[in-house]
Amino acid sequence: MSEQPIPPKLRPYQVQLINDLYRKLNEGHRRVAIIAGTGAGKTIISGQICAHAEDAGKRLMFLVHLDVLVGQTYEKMKAFGLKCGFIKAGWEENRDAPIQIASIQTMAKRRWWQKWPADVVFYDEGHITLFSQVGKKVMLHTHKDAVHLVMTATPLRLGKEQLGDYLDTLVASPVPSALQEMGYLSTMKYYSMPRDSMVNLEEVKTARGDYDERDLKNACDRTELVEKIVEEWFRIGHGKRTIAFCVDIEHANHVAEQFRKSGIRADTVDGNTAIKDRKKLYHALKAGELMVLTSCNVISIGFDEPSVEVGLMLRPTMSSAMHFQQLGRVMRISSHTGKEYGIILDQAGNLQRLGFPEDIEDYSLPTRAASSGGGGAPPTKPCPACGRIVLSFIVKCPDCAHQWISERPINTESMVEIYSNAQAQQIRDVPTLIELYHGHRRRAFKANRGPAWADRAFYDQCGRTPKPDWCFGSLFGSRPTWEEQIAIVDYLYESARRGGGKTGDWVIQEFEKEVGPGSWFTIAQYKSQQN
Repeated sequence: MSEQPIPPKLRPYQVQLINDLYRKLNEGHRRVAIIAGTGAGKTIISGQICAHAEDAGKRLMFLVHLDVLVGQTYEKMKAFGLKCGFIKAGWEENRDAPIQIASIQTMAKRRWWQKWPADVVFYDEGHITLFSQVGKKVMLHTHKDAVHLVMTATPLRLGKEQLGDYLDTLVASPVPSALQEMGYLSTMKYYSMPRDSMVNLEEVKTARGDYDERDLKNACDRTELVEKIVEEWFRIGHGKRTIAFCVDIEHANHVAEQFRKSGIRADTVDGNTAIKDRKKLYHALKAGELMVLTSCNVISIGFDEPSVEVGLMLRPTMSSAMHFQQLGRVMRISSHTGKEYGIILDQAGNLQRLGFPEDIEDYSLPTRAASSGGGGAPPTKPCPACGRIVLSFIVKCPDCAHQWISERPINTESMVEIYSNAQAQQIRDVPTLIELYHGHRRRAFKANRGPAWADRAFYDQCGRTPKPDWCFGSLFGSRPTWEEQIAIVDYLYESARRGGGKTGDWVIQEFEKEVGPGSWFTIAQYKSQQN
């Protein structure tokens, strides 16, 4: 007689989330989103819910959207001692089993499940499964009277339809920053490219709400970019287990090939890689026999190797779901391998486009009306220029045209460290704070916004007011040329004119904060000669 497996032990917040779910169900809600970010333990949470359903004598249909997830889901069910049937080609069918693991691809080709008396339908990766033709049919027609539980790590999805258009309410795990504080997620370091080294997306079209893959290939799969990311990896991530998110199979192969040319053990996994071969590659990465694993649309979902320390973001996206899933692959804790923190090398500009996990403040259910079909981080944010509250994925304010894309401080050298707002507010190192402040002042200057805009942007990011002496040398360094000084004067006079009420004394004061005490005297002589 085989021993009964010992179910996994739930973390306190996972117990709380499940209790919150049952409270919602007892209140009469029948369609509930379960939001649990990557690393929050969706596997254990969903397994425990299924175990409770079976204990209560309920029949549950568990929908997955990828064939590889069928096996992973079954392993999770076995850990809780559950009996399963399958709606999946190649897997044994058992219509009497209380839990049916169903691939939406196979469901489209079979009919018997439409009459299977499910009390509960569970949508894994619900931002995908619910919005498939099969998923909608299950919720709205064949099983409309069942309880529908929709699990996702990222509630906001690409496309017009949103979770809030179908679901009543939500329950959620703590946000990533809280899980980091609890020690359940790794702390992170983020690095991004200077603008002239980043992927140029100006010519890239969009298709179905995201960047068109054919255009992306032309923009991203270029020798100089591939060589550059390998060079940066040697400088920042050398010797650390690494995964790379690429545009297509050929791009993934090119990146792996460049690593191998540089003496680093690297390989590629893609949708055509057999499951047994994937497992071998994942094991090789875990064991340190492989240092870099590149991929195309494979390890964003269903990949769970906590020892990975570095993520290479090489595929630009507009999808917050894809973005945060990719980040999450590097955020898992792995103390037994000596992992101290995760590192992201972002060549795609996704962090600046879609945000940092540490800056997510809460979760909500977006709707079609609120989202306008965009993709991005769930929280809202105020526009620093006009105050309008917009969803976090918005990169251009609809009222005043303020742009968020360029707000992250980036220097002009090689890849440099950038910070989420939550991280920036913990910085105590004054030189780092000055560097960040200088980045805001340079952006204000280039956009012809006044110095006060830079002060406000710095405060929003770092949670503190910059000191006056931090201004020195922000725009052109400590020794600006004569032409650069004249440009500063013209900028300040224009800012004073637009600001209204600012006097010539204000211009002098701001100039000397930037160029140095007593520097106005020479400028004043020049101005008097001109007049």
